[in-house]
Amino acid sequence: MNISIVTIGKLKEKYLKQGIDEYLKRLSTYAKIDVIELPDEKAPENLSEIEMIQVKDKEGERILSKISDDTHVIALAIEGKMKSSEQLAKDLDQLATYGKSKIAFVIGGSLGLSTAVMKRANDTLSFSKMTFPHQLMKLILLEQVYRAFRINRGEPYHK
Repeated sequence: MNISIVTIGKLKEKYLKQGIDEYLKRLSTYAKIDVIELPDEKAPENLSEIEMIQVKDKEGERILSKISDDTHVIALAIEGKMKSSEQLAKDLDQLATYGKSKIAFVIGGSLGLSTAVMKRANDTLSFSKMTFPHQLMKLILLEQVYRAFRINRGEPYHK
């Protein structure tokens, strides 16, 4: 399975980078994981609604340019579907069973994802109704993908 994590924004925090590197190392025995960090659109602090849409659209174009037509896209969004770890594991297993070997998880910038990215998504995923920094979501997502592989292989993992 080839999994891409397509994100807006470069990871700067050393402690998050260490955690992400650890999960990438653990996941390497299960799948090919590619983390694609795209630059965020520079914008002033106070944006109008139209300016927010323009920023998300520009970031969305960058995201979509990294996703091939044969990729199953899962957009991380606060309004997405909440799933248990077991359900995510089952979903990934079913995708593999039905020949969907390319999966992209998409994490938007601080303003979220564009309408075009949401339309391209085959599925949505929410980890909580709370808002988390998108850099932290990379770590949480990788941990959950790792957990999903462990669940699907019947391997022990703490609960």
